[in-house]
Amino acid sequence: MKFSQFAICGLLLVILCSGATIPSAKTSKLYTSDYENVLGTSFELKLVAQSPGQATIAENATLNEIDRMNKILSGYDATSEFSKWLHGDKKPVKISPELFEVLDLFDKWRVQSEGALDASAEVVGRVWKAAAKRNKQPTTSELALAVATVKQSHWVLNHNNHTALRLDDAPLMLNSFAKSYVMNKACDAAFAAGGVTGVVINIGGDIIVRGNHTEQIIVSDPKADAENDEPISRLVITNKAVATSGNYRRGELVNGQWHSHIVDPRTGLPADKIISATVVSNNATNAGALATVFNILTPDESKTLAASIPHTEFMLITSEGKRVESAGWKSLEDRFVKPAIITTNKYIADDKAWDTNYELKIILELKEIEGYRIRRPYVAIWVVDKDKKPVRSIAVWFNKPKYLWGMREWHVAYYNALTDVGSSVSSTTSATRPPGKYTLKWNGKNDKGELVNKGIYTIMIEVLREHGTHQLMTQELDFTKKITPVSLRPNAEVASASLDYIKETNGQ
Repeated sequence: MKFSQFAICGLLLVILCSGATIPSAKTSKLYTSDYENVLGTSFELKLVAQSPGQATIAENATLNEIDRMNKILSGYDATSEFSKWLHGDKKPVKISPELFEVLDLFDKWRVQSEGALDASAEVVGRVWKAAAKRNKQPTTSELALAVATVKQSHWVLNHNNHTALRLDDAPLMLNSFAKSYVMNKACDAAFAAGGVTGVVINIGGDIIVRGNHTEQIIVSDPKADAENDEPISRLVITNKAVATSGNYRRGELVNGQWHSHIVDPRTGLPADKIISATVVSNNATNAGALATVFNILTPDESKTLAASIPHTEFMLITSEGKRVESAGWKSLEDRFVKPAIITTNKYIADDKAWDTNYELKIILELKEIEGYRIRRPYVAIWVVDKDKKPVRSIAVWFNKPKYLWGMREWHVAYYNALTDVGSSVSSTTSATRPPGKYTLKWNGKNDKGELVNKGIYTIMIEVLREHGTHQLMTQELDFTKKITPVSLRPNAEVASASLDYIKETNGQ
């Protein structure tokens, strides 16, 4: 996942914005762009450049390279080079250097992971998708047949003439580390454009940080569902890649039981012992591959494999909630993060006090054009009291601060506080999620970290799209009474928005 975060009066504020960098030149600035529906998820690009023009040139080069690579490697585009090769004649075909390299990497990882990473895991995945459609567990024979198919060889590469021979009709997908591979190529393209000294690319929670720039990486808690939930770790990263994979955002529901989208191709079973694996490595494809593999292997097996790959650290969260770290993980963590403010409600005995067992869940889905990359609009979400005075700023997402005045309601309430407090550079790593869909929460605290009393509050959602429309959504809620789920009316920029007062999920 992908947000910049900073504190306003000691509280977490979710931000996609500019911030401080390690300057490479006295005029360098950080330029940020955010998009939806890039490689099927959200995309954040940060460029350290000396002018907006240079940043724009590098941004275009980055996006063009992602498009080019997608036309080579995508398994979802029937016109991609990979798809045409997959469904073409079974004869040696000369393929592009990029497709050859990725297929070769899959061959190597298949051996290195002892079969845990395999492009033909799609065979098993389709068995579980079919099971979800009929709402019935796969049979033993179905899984056995799928595993037997996976164990076969599916292609042969000729390193002398760069040809690839397809051997069977088993479905293949170049997932796992292909996204990280594309990100690495895109990062190269950004630097090649010139005028850029630092690059951060975040696609769906996998991140590359390169050049003269240091980024704080927020590691999402797999057991929390809101973008502004407290993370489980904060890292300080320079010239490395970070990848996270887990079962908490994608999977199949079969007969009331949730199964991870990550499957063990050696057994045909979903990977359910590890719910999240975060890997930091100098090499982006290593990080992406290991993040998937570590969901399948045992923690001990993961430790052994990681030790064989230089400059690699990891953190695992098991299904029992146990945290497993590599020996060097602690050295990556931010030692200067202030501990969370612990507050108590001095009116705890008063029935007017906010019930600390509950929180307000806010689900927002931005509109998108299916199949098209679009810029993410500016979004602000905050709470005001019955007198319309600001109580809590929950989130503000933007690209160019100078256009924040266009968010008229939020600008009046919070702009001075935002600009006065300063900012920090951060990105969020998490399991990949669908584009445009976000969950946030309000835990009943104000901007000072104090619990508020029960009462009437209004949730404000303001959305502004460059060259688009301005939308303001408001919903008054009376927390002294029972609150039922509320759906807000969609508009030109928001596909759906809902509010639900529920029992807290993680105690934050």
